[in-house]
Amino acid sequence: MSDDRADYPALAARIAALCEGQTDTIALMATLACELHLSDARFDWTGFYRVVAPGLLRIGPYQGGHGCLEIPFDRGVCGAAARTGAVQIVPDVAAFPGHIACSSSTRSEIVLPVRNARGTLLGVLDIDSDRPAAFGETDAVALAGILGPVFAAAGPA
Repeated sequence: MSDDRADYPALAARIAALCEGQTDTIALMATLACELHLSDARFDWTGFYRVVAPGLLRIGPYQGGHGCLEIPFDRGVCGAAARTGAVQIVPDVAAFPGHIACSSSTRSEIVLPVRNARGTLLGVLDIDSDRPAAFGETDAVALAGILGPVFAAAGPA
């Protein structure tokens, strides 16, 4: 990396090559968590929360310190992304109503819904940063562009 931010086009190409032909959701999540986490110094915690029951997310493959084990759809940033189906970009987690503090070092967060080609919600990608206002629309677009093709053929989480 020339600076501390991901080279999204190179990252997308690397992830596409690593995941080609794979349909196992957990294997895909594990590979993405690792590759994403190592690609950007802003990414302090990088991982997935999987849909395991109606209205419930459970921690999946991740990189970084411990995370919350379960998150209901009606709580926190991850729950909001799962419930609404919309990307959540949170510049200051302390200002987000109902934020769940899994780590005291988290200052900002981006969470994207993860769907397969049938539109089934598999879970959410959660990236936390120890920097305030670390994420923006450029990150959301680039990350969504990586997630879509990778999980298109995936089965249930």
